[in-house]
Amino acid sequence: MNKKVILSTVLPLCLLISFAQVKVQHLLTENSTNPIGLGVQQPRFTWQLMSDKRNTKQTAYEIKVSGNKGTMWKTGKVGSDQSVQVVYAGTSLQSDNKYTWTIRVWDNDGKASAWSETAFFETGFLNTSDWKAKWIEAGFTEDSINRPAILFRHQFNASKKIKSANLYITAHGMYEVQLNGKRVGDAYLTPGWTSYNKRLQYQVFDVTRTLISGNNAIGATVGNGWYRGYLAWSDNKNIYGKKLGLLAQINIVYSDGSTEIIVTDEKWKSANSAIKSVEIYNGERYDARDEKSGWSSAGYNDAAWKGVNLLSTDFDNLTATENEPVKKHETFKPIKLITTPSGEKVLDFGQNLVGWVVVKAKGNAGDKIVIKHAEVLDKAGNFYTENLRAAKATATYILKGGAEEIFEPHFTFFGFRYIKLENYPGEINPDNFTAVTLYSDMKPTGTFTTSNALINQLQHNIQWGQRGNFLDVPTDCPQRDERLGWTGDAQAFSRTATFNFGVDNFFSKWLKDVAADQEPNGSVPFVVPNVLGHNAGGSAGWADVATIIPWNMYLAYGDKKVLETQYPSMKAWVKYMTNASKNDLWNTGFHFGDWLFYRPNDDNDGRAAVTDKYLIAQCFYAHSVQLLINTAKVLNNSADEAMYTDLLQKIKAAFLKEYVTPSGRLVSGTQTAYVLALNFDMLPEGLRAQAATRLADNVKSYDNHLTTGFLGTPYLCEVLTRFGFTDVAYTLLLQQDYPSWLYPVKMGATTIWERWDGQKPDSTFQTPGMNSFNHYAYGAIGDWMYRKMVGLDTYEDGVGYKHIKIQPHIGGGFTNASASLQTYYGTVVAGWKVEANGISLDAEIPANTTATIYIPASNATLITEGGKAISGVADIKITGTEDGDVVLQVGSGKYHFVVNK
Repeated sequence: MNKKVILSTVLPLCLLISFAQVKVQHLLTENSTNPIGLGVQQPRFTWQLMSDKRNTKQTAYEIKVSGNKGTMWKTGKVGSDQSVQVVYAGTSLQSDNKYTWTIRVWDNDGKASAWSETAFFETGFLNTSDWKAKWIEAGFTEDSINRPAILFRHQFNASKKIKSANLYITAHGMYEVQLNGKRVGDAYLTPGWTSYNKRLQYQVFDVTRTLISGNNAIGATVGNGWYRGYLAWSDNKNIYGKKLGLLAQINIVYSDGSTEIIVTDEKWKSANSAIKSVEIYNGERYDARDEKSGWSSAGYNDAAWKGVNLLSTDFDNLTATENEPVKKHETFKPIKLITTPSGEKVLDFGQNLVGWVVVKAKGNAGDKIVIKHAEVLDKAGNFYTENLRAAKATATYILKGGAEEIFEPHFTFFGFRYIKLENYPGEINPDNFTAVTLYSDMKPTGTFTTSNALINQLQHNIQWGQRGNFLDVPTDCPQRDERLGWTGDAQAFSRTATFNFGVDNFFSKWLKDVAADQEPNGSVPFVVPNVLGHNAGGSAGWADVATIIPWNMYLAYGDKKVLETQYPSMKAWVKYMTNASKNDLWNTGFHFGDWLFYRPNDDNDGRAAVTDKYLIAQCFYAHSVQLLINTAKVLNNSADEAMYTDLLQKIKAAFLKEYVTPSGRLVSGTQTAYVLALNFDMLPEGLRAQAATRLADNVKSYDNHLTTGFLGTPYLCEVLTRFGFTDVAYTLLLQQDYPSWLYPVKMGATTIWERWDGQKPDSTFQTPGMNSFNHYAYGAIGDWMYRKMVGLDTYEDGVGYKHIKIQPHIGGGFTNASASLQTYYGTVVAGWKVEANGISLDAEIPANTTATIYIPASNATLITEGGKAISGVADIKITGTEDGDVVLQVGSGKYHFVVNK
């Protein structure tokens, strides 16, 4: 046979075999790529299968973990389809060590993949005894009024060739660290915000390439931050301590195997910095004339510096960082230079964002640039800061003179779209200003788009509200004198948050602070970390964060560990409600209620949508107990499951007796009352349909507007769809005047507003004492858009999108809607399009998962997939019909369905 013929036959076959073979990639350890500084003895491993072949599943895996002393764990072939969060079970890990791992899998055809590329992880300090450093504080008397940021430095000699070096560091305050004149890492506002007295995170940086053999110098700048800065109100400062401090340790391994440790101790020096004052709310004042050039480099003369004081304290509150740090992200150039009617010079960056502005300027020594920040301009077009309350939100830079200088803040942040410039030297050139966003380094995971431009802008606003407020903790707003981790806002938005960004590590870290700050009686604070003091907690819908977010994280990510970790906190919160109840009725204590519900200005006929606060409390009491039942079942705790099931029946019986008439009417006739009662199954099945009709009628009675506040809004459209009123849900979604989701969009919003009418139709503002224009809670409508409108969801029998649900609800005059979501199994895609000859639906299902797809068709004969009748497609199983949909079971792969008219 001709060799060319043989090659032409064999090569395509080889390529086909190569392409069809399952590939393993995207290896994660503790939900992160190649993390360093892990504080767990048993990390969890996750990987993805890639295959061009439909219905690909994993049937077995083999993992190899290696350390510097050889193999740590070799599983052998394990028959399992688990590919998410497989727990390490090898030889005990050691502190400050690097480990590598690789994996191969077998698919459902019995074929083994190649070994994956090698991933690694590094442990942090697994024991407090690993800390050899000492806490240091400034050795001089601070300016107690302005409280400048403090510099710490130390020079040392690394005498041999360096193999590896890790820096372990944290602070009382916020820090930035430099080594040999170079900034270490790209994290900002470190060490982040936790309940410091109980949980202070340290960071680990690989500084192998920054250290040199010979003389080195390390320097750190420490500012007030959350540790001792002003937080909340009434001159509330020094919450965690009065003095700034630093703790740092460099573990060096030399090429010959010897080691050396460099620590903070009495040998360090301290001095004031050029940062003359810095507060989160008020901003930063920087005097470049006082810069100490070369201060973090070897050879710098620090003879005039003071020594340091040692702080005697243990390390019991220190914990490794498990969430993503705050980093810089998008940048914006000004879209307009404005001279306002009052003569102010204002730059518009076109987007309400959180971060700061990098400024270039050239002038004389002593020239002072003042930058003030605002979210909006007032009706006349002037700079508006009244809604910032006491926050000054100002950056001040004093030039040293000479060459062009570049300034940016260090230990503060601003929520703004506009900046006002005062005293800028020379002509204002917009090119000299760049707005930089700051937020936790969450991986973007979800996309959503439709045929409606306003809804697409709403999605933009939802995502930007999350960016700006997920800044190490889930804050309520980022601009005024607040910026606190309000629990009610976080629980309301949490499921929406899991779609847009990867927030599993973000929330698991914050939930540990929820538990840490929980009162001994089980009460959960209004804000976490709790800076409002004792007795500031226990409000229904706020404190239920203790049960709601852990469950939502389990659903979205399949993370059983978060339930195990938070279970004591969840139980304690329910016990608090039980103890506060009489005859199973919780009608005591302070509650925020349905915060910021609809209230017309001149309410003469009782149109304000006031919902009984104790009715709300009883609903959330039941919901938290239901989540405990669910969690007990997942954790195989049958005794608790039975106990809470019995309690739930009593709670619902008490609700019926107290708040429901025999005909099924609620004592509060508001949308929120019916939404909560229906969403949490407070009514017997026989009374639910009439209650849903009352809800729909209520919406119509307000001329097709919502009236819900923070607690009712997240579930409003969900309940309407569940009970057959999807048309009403679409009407609410598309409503364009106040109150509605699209009203702020029509008013030019680029983020979600705190109030439905933060800016009124006449362009005047709501009450300035509480009127944020970046406040994500009402963005919870995103959850309905993703999980109901497009229909992309997960089943509870396969959480984390192991078993995917795609059930679109087409309507509202939309001609298309689609979404994609990066899960731990891979990317899930769902979308629909209304066309002249029918409806098309597209789906992409990752390997090692399955999906149940609902096709809106009266019968299967109307449906084709890939141009073929679905009855003839071997890897599609028709399981029946349900409420006008044909139900299909499919495996992984890409699918294109068409429903012909």
